[in-house]
Amino acid sequence: MPSPPDLRYDTVSFLSDYGHADEFVGVVHSVIRQMCPGATVVDVTHEIPPYDVRAAGLTLARSAHYLCPGVVIAVVDPGVGSTRRCVAVEVGDGSSVLLGPDNGVLAPAVAMVGGATRAVWLNNPEYQLETLGPLFDGRDVFAPAAAYLCGGTPLEDLGEEVDSAGLLPGVLPLSRDEDGALVAEVLWVDRYGNVQLNLDPEELDAMGDHFEVQLDSGRRSARRAHHFGDIVAGGVGLVTDSYGLIAFAADRASAAEDLGIGPGDPVTLRPVGDQGGGSEIRVELGRRSDGGEP
Repeated sequence: MPSPPDLRYDTVSFLSDYGHADEFVGVVHSVIRQMCPGATVVDVTHEIPPYDVRAAGLTLARSAHYLCPGVVIAVVDPGVGSTRRCVAVEVGDGSSVLLGPDNGVLAPAVAMVGGATRAVWLNNPEYQLETLGPLFDGRDVFAPAAAYLCGGTPLEDLGEEVDSAGLLPGVLPLSRDEDGALVAEVLWVDRYGNVQLNLDPEELDAMGDHFEVQLDSGRRSARRAHHFGDIVAGGVGLVTDSYGLIAFAADRASAAEDLGIGPGDPVTLRPVGDQGGGSEIRVELGRRSDGGEP
C-alpha cells in the first residue's frame, strides 16, 4: 500500500452496536492499522442498541455533515452471515465512501449528503480477510475494505458494481396533520433525556407556543422554549435541538423520564390558546412541611 502521504483517504469514521465489553471494536481498529498504518480511525459511537438498524441509520444521518471526508464504516448487522450483501456506497463524486450491510443502515446518511454516486457489492475475496467463520464482517470485510480504500485501491476493485437504487432503503417516519394536531414520533433520546421528534420547527411556527401533549400514558402541557434555562422548573419545553429538529427537553432533568417515552413512541401535539406567558408549575398535594394538616 502507499505510504501515508499518498493516502487517498486518511480518516475512517466507525460506528457500530459492538459496545466496549468485548474485543470487537479494538480488533477492527487493529486490522485497519495493520493494513494501512497512516489511516486514523474516529469512533463515532459503539453504543447503538444491539440490532437496532433504524437507530444506527439515524445516528449516521445526524453525524453525516460533520464527519471528516473519508471512509465510514457503519456496522449494525442482525443479518450477518446470511445472503444480505456487504456494500460500499460512494457519495460526493468520491469525497467519501460508506461501508455497511445492505439493510438500510446507510440510506438516511446517503440521502442527507445528496445521494449515491455509485455502489459496489464487496464480494471480491482478494480484498477480504480469510474468515474463520461468517459472523464478523466488521473484521473480515469492512475493515479491510476501509484500509484498501484509504491506501488508494479503486472502489471497483473491491467487488461488483451494483445499482444504488436497488439497495435497501431506510424507513423514517413522517409527521402528519390530524384534525388540527400534529402527530409525530420519537426518533431519539440522548443521554440527557432530551427527546428528538420527527418535526421541523416550521411545522410548529404557525401553531403558537403552547401545546397539549397527548401520549399513550396521558396528557401533558408544553411550551416552546429557546434554551434549557427558558424551561420552568418541573416543566417540559419544546426546543429546536442541535440538529434543527423539535425536541422535548427539561432544565437539568430528563424529559424522557418525565414523559415516560422512548424511541418509536407516538406523540400528538395540539395547540392551545395563550396562557399568559407560558409559565407552568407542577402542583402536588401532600402534607405541609411543618407537619400540620393540609
